[in-house]
Amino acid sequence: MGLLRSLSMLLPLLLWIMWMSVVRAQLPVDKERAARSLDALLQDYAYRAFPSVHLRTGKLYDGEPPSNLTGIKISAMRLRSGSLRTRGVSRFKEFEIPTGVAVQPYVERLVLVYHNLGNWSLVYYPLPGYTYLAPVVGLLAYDALNLSATNLPTLDITALDDPISINFSEVKSAPSGYTAKCIWFNLQGLTEFSNVTSNNICSTKKQGHFSIVVEYTAPPSLAPESPPTGGGPNEGPGKRGNGKGKSKVWKIVGSALGGFALLVLLALLVLWVRRYKHRKRMDRMEKAAEAGEALQMASIGNTRAPVAMGTRTQPVLENEYVP
Repeated sequence: MGLLRSLSMLLPLLLWIMWMSVVRAQLPVDKERAARSLDALLQDYAYRAFPSVHLRTGKLYDGEPPSNLTGIKISAMRLRSGSLRTRGVSRFKEFEIPTGVAVQPYVERLVLVYHNLGNWSLVYYPLPGYTYLAPVVGLLAYDALNLSATNLPTLDITALDDPISINFSEVKSAPSGYTAKCIWFNLQGLTEFSNVTSNNICSTKKQGHFSIVVEYTAPPSLAPESPPTGGGPNEGPGKRGNGKGKSKVWKIVGSALGGFALLVLLALLVLWVRRYKHRKRMDRMEKAAEAGEALQMASIGNTRAPVAMGTRTQPVLENEYVP
């Protein structure tokens, strides 16, 4: 019973730890999964911007996002990897790509896909405690071998010498007394801040998504007016309604309740094992007692006590001769 009492005292603490681990693990994973699903969807629509004939290398092609993601802008440009490294790209929307950019793994041709998330920036890249001064823009690289492919993995592009510049054109003024910062979201969900240079320019050595923010809480201005509605195979991650939020809550509650039930079952199992071992020990003791020699009971005064039936060895004189 002492073990059961100890487990019952630990149950609230274990339940709280399990609840916090579920909450901390669930939300970042869902946010990152939504952002990566959006990247895959926009890659598909950006590739659709390429003409089926007379496709020109180095030319910028603007695409159309899904109808339920109105406000997002996408573009694509096909390049040779060797040309990207030796010539760079002087102007690719907000991005200026210098010479000396390496592509890993190496491909003969690649496609640079551009995102401008506009009023969807807060939806896919929420940043509590900060206010966006510019929309989130992205630069991602993909293999150009098959321009009809979907769900392609991203290539890794790295500026070996001079950094890639991002010249933001749509930037709001920072509140008085606050300093604007560049922010970089990498493809693993991590963020990195850096200083804004003159003329609202940020720089980076790697691909990803970028914006200018200020550590200041203000009413959101980059969120869409209403969540997208409708549902089709191409609407993908844009479908974000209340049902999905409720589903997340129920998943968390269900996980916590399941963990609590598991702990209770574990405590009951430990208690049953202890009782089983005790019962087996008593059975062995009783069997051992029954297997011993039975003694006859006799009354001695008011008390009954076991007595032997007789002596085991008859007394014998060492010398039977008596003088």
